[in-house]
Amino acid sequence: MPHVVVEYSENLARSVDISELIKLVHETLVATNAFPLEAIRTRGAARRDVRIADGDPRNAFVAIVGRIAPGRSQQLRHDLGKTLFEAVRRHLIDACAAIPLSITVELQEIDQTSNFRHSSIGAEPSTAPGQA
Repeated sequence: MPHVVVEYSENLARSVDISELIKLVHETLVATNAFPLEAIRTRGAARRDVRIADGDPRNAFVAIVGRIAPGRSQQLRHDLGKTLFEAVRRHLIDACAAIPLSITVELQEIDQTSNFRHSSIGAEPSTAPGQA
């Protein structure tokens, strides 16, 4: 795992290609080689009803939250977060110059006592006997 949500104010889509932002986040995590490819999930979540700082309608935000399995060192978590933050900041440099924009990145460990999952992504397809 990680499971990553790129949450953003809806007005950001006027200045940024959100699909490209999500692709960048995903590819940055893939490039770290810290996670199995089939475990990485990245999704966007637009927020329409927001009020940011002084309420100026130009204000925008991106809040990236990555949830990862426990067991990685604090230093590795820091390095992963910083790598992701720097990639996103570089990607949004023009938007930051054009509009008031807040960018945050946070990595959280998932509590394994209440985490349940199943995935066949990355598994070999199976066929029942007699099927090809």
